[in-house]
Amino acid sequence: MKQPHDTQVGQQVLTGNLVQLTTITADKSYDSDTLRHELREVGIRPVIKHREFYGLNKAHNARHYEDVYHRRLIVEAIFFALKHRFGETLRARTWFDQFREFVLKAAARNIEQVVRL
Repeated sequence: MKQPHDTQVGQQVLTGNLVQLTTITADKSYDSDTLRHELREVGIRPVIKHREFYGLNKAHNARHYEDVYHRRLIVEAIFFALKHRFGETLRARTWFDQFREFVLKAAARNIEQVVRL
């Protein structure tokens, strides 16, 4: 089975949750002008690094606020902790069931953290 590119999956996930979002932070794998334009049209600020093919892309990346972009690293650390604790494999077959499984793993980790205190 061929996996879709991150920009396609990201666009699918984001369009279902646009009402709740004000800013999106993502790494270079989500670099898509189409995605950026769609987010801006609905009033969401995309903080997505550009792949650096040209000098102009480096200039765009220099304009990012590092404190806002740093939030992405916090999320990546949580993903790493979840994968380390519960494994990388999702057993569900459909995308929606995989999402529910991941949310349950995150909830279980949050409960573990509270119980430890």
